[in-house]
Amino acid sequence: MQFLDQPPRFLFFTGKGGVGKTSIACATAIQLAASGKRVLLVSTDPASNVGQVFGINIGNNITAIPSVPNLSALEIDPQAAAQEYRDRIVGPVRGILPDDVVRGIEEQLSGACTTEIAAFDEFTALLIDSPITDNYHHIIFDTAPTGHTIRLLQLPGAWSGFLEQGKGDASCLGPLAGLEKQRAQYKAAVDALADGERTRLILVARAQQSTLREVARTHEELAGIGLKQQHLVINGILPQVEAEHDELAAAIYRREQAALHSIPDALKTLPQDQVSLKAFDLVGLEALGQLLTDIPHLANENNHSEVDVDKPSLSSLVDSIAADGHGLVMLMGKGGVGKTTVAAAVAVELARRGLPVHLTTSDPAAHLADTLNGSLDNLTVSRIDPHAETERYRNHVLETKAAQLDAQGRALLEEDLRSPCTEEIAVFQAFSRIIREAGKKYVVMDTAPTGHTLLLLDATGAYHREVARQMDKAHLHFTTPMMQLQDSKQTKILIVTLAEKTPVMEAANLQADLQRAGIEPWAWVINNSIAAATTNSALLHQRALNELVEINAVAKQHSKRYAVVPMAKEEPVGVSRLLGLATG
Repeated sequence: MQFLDQPPRFLFFTGKGGVGKTSIACATAIQLAASGKRVLLVSTDPASNVGQVFGINIGNNITAIPSVPNLSALEIDPQAAAQEYRDRIVGPVRGILPDDVVRGIEEQLSGACTTEIAAFDEFTALLIDSPITDNYHHIIFDTAPTGHTIRLLQLPGAWSGFLEQGKGDASCLGPLAGLEKQRAQYKAAVDALADGERTRLILVARAQQSTLREVARTHEELAGIGLKQQHLVINGILPQVEAEHDELAAAIYRREQAALHSIPDALKTLPQDQVSLKAFDLVGLEALGQLLTDIPHLANENNHSEVDVDKPSLSSLVDSIAADGHGLVMLMGKGGVGKTTVAAAVAVELARRGLPVHLTTSDPAAHLADTLNGSLDNLTVSRIDPHAETERYRNHVLETKAAQLDAQGRALLEEDLRSPCTEEIAVFQAFSRIIREAGKKYVVMDTAPTGHTLLLLDATGAYHREVARQMDKAHLHFTTPMMQLQDSKQTKILIVTLAEKTPVMEAANLQADLQRAGIEPWAWVINNSIAAATTNSALLHQRALNELVEINAVAKQHSKRYAVVPMAKEEPVGVSRLLGLATG
């Protein structure tokens, strides 16, 4: 593997959930330790299973791995780190400031940015010269900070004063309010990240066009702030031999090879490694020892066992949706799980039944026109341009808030407005204009704001609270977009996931986030399931058996209502194939 050639001291693995970061990081740690190097493996993944992989409890203390000489591990719990961080900031003002102000501060500190910055706060000490790490040749990080977080930490000036003066907006600057005293330590850590002699970033992806486009954006964002020592690892590629005697495997192989041949230009210049798909769960030393090899899968007795799974169809969910005659249907989920395809399948199935439907998306990587590949009576399609909407929102904030700021204050405000929350707020405002249509027809939305962003909108006194105040005074009936999202009779939220451990964990976190905003997801959709398909491939059959654990978890723990969409032999493009996806 090229990414292991002359490895520097720090190795960072980054990528979306479910692409195999943890497994590759663990396999790398084992390989380096076996070569006689002293290695520290650090995970900041909220779904970390590093301890499970090695069969011991690790937790937030450096722990030697008895089964692997020279290897120690540390699991930073990002949620616990974020809670400690919130307590440190909110504690001194609790009981002093009004309760509603304290709640606003707590909500500002409840999002993903706080979690990431708190985790970075925890492992900063590992990136600088200190007695904690002096004994290790290599420190491997499972999950790297995003470019946005690093850029925030590079900013000059006083975050606290900027925020106290009310010049910030609903964003990610809030979590930085308590970090003034650690600027020198953060600068040293960020310098270490940008030093190609000390640090290598490994971008982990799958052989899927949408995933590779996302990785290309990550690459350009990180390179743009000086983190240029990057390698690309494409994980989980189906071996050609599996495609020789099975239609489903052959179709997967063709799709993956097409994605690899059309890899984004931004990634073509990076050193690249490819890791073949494995049939087994990547738990235990034996399994991890085979991950970075191309040992073929050998059939065993499990290949004759039946894959017994309940697989309610997407069409059965549409039956319940269609009974209402109109309403808002929102598809939510992490990148790479197939939200756009599932949204299109729901929309065309509703339209086929003679119901009026408006299908809309804000996903920059979504190509609804290409997915539909044709027209259908009763169906209209639109796309919200997130860049244009964000620019409009950003310009409005700068015009209203930046006039009295000095150069440093304006720089902080502009960075404040580059946060992921800003785009979600801007896009939600555009969505709000479309939501009104749901009183007369179906509006199916692909890509929606997270619960954190919705609560920020509410907590900062934006649209919802202002309308409520004015309407209450006039004794008028009113419904705001936030209220409509909270009303299950008007809005049905479908969470899309894959039948894999990390995507299901991330979907569960998203559900909890929405519930905190008073929004109860209506159903889950398990997309692209091998267990719900038919295959003669020994490797795919074993993976189908592995999926049963996650499908059972969704059915028993996460949602009373769900659908399972089989992995399709052909790319689900065009109205007829989308209808086939809905009916299973």
